[in-house]
Amino acid sequence: MSATANTLSLKSVYIDFLEITKARLAVSVVFSSLAGFMLGVVDFNIAGWVVLIKLAVGGYCMVGASNAFNQVIEKDLDALMDRTKNRPVPAGRMSANTALVIAAVLTIIGIAILYAINPVTAMFGAISIFLYTSVYTPLKTMTSLSVFVGAFPGAIPFMLGWVAATGNFGIEAGTLFLIQFFWQFPHFWAIGWFLYEDYEKAGFFMLPSGKKDKSTALQVILYTVWLIIASLLPALGYTGSLHITPLTAGVVLLLGLWMLFYAVRLYQLRTAKAARTLMLVSVSYITILQVVYILDKFLR
Repeated sequence: MSATANTLSLKSVYIDFLEITKARLAVSVVFSSLAGFMLGVVDFNIAGWVVLIKLAVGGYCMVGASNAFNQVIEKDLDALMDRTKNRPVPAGRMSANTALVIAAVLTIIGIAILYAINPVTAMFGAISIFLYTSVYTPLKTMTSLSVFVGAFPGAIPFMLGWVAATGNFGIEAGTLFLIQFFWQFPHFWAIGWFLYEDYEKAGFFMLPSGKKDKSTALQVILYTVWLIIASLLPALGYTGSLHITPLTAGVVLLLGLWMLFYAVRLYQLRTAKAARTLMLVSVSYITILQVVYILDKFLR
């Protein structure tokens, strides 16, 4: 085999690994964990950097494992949808057994690394994988409540960072969990809206009413409001050592109103374009919010 062929083979393996672990999603989830760590850490020294690196690697392994398990379980359904039919397993580039081995190895490595940080972090990481693969994934073809169930593992990363920094789950970690928990609903319902026809091919139930209607759009608005309230809780003085200044609270409120505007637009227009826009805004919201929280801590 030529050097060029070897290079192409290694490149294809690398690309398939990124796809089976859903690299872009995994990186965004890891970012949430790192943000939570930055908020929880007291003395950011050399030891802090070591924990941060462990959290990034261990977190990626855990998210990658969840995604790989998910693609093994849903391989036949993925083959039915345009957005997923070219994934490694349904496309035939990777066997289900290979994907299963990758998922298992990533799980073991991920839990081991998180345990090296502290046992509580490892416990929440393991809970996240279990809920995502064993509860959320099977429920997607049964009920729209799957989004509610999926919001639990989806909300763990932000608070996982705080737990990694402190070794404890308290009101601070709970607040971070609550923020990302409420964020899940408008985000995933927006995705479920503009990909409705594709999800329908696989029999996935993603929207709360089962349809792209006013009821679903109204619930998107409601959970966006709950998200805004949860995001402002650190300004009230009841969330322990997690708190933000009034100025930062004003920025967070404006950020929330920005997202609420697009949630209302979805209610008004009820189009795939409006849903896609809301999805993009929601991703920007959670990322900017986490950055704003971090800046508030280190700049005040």
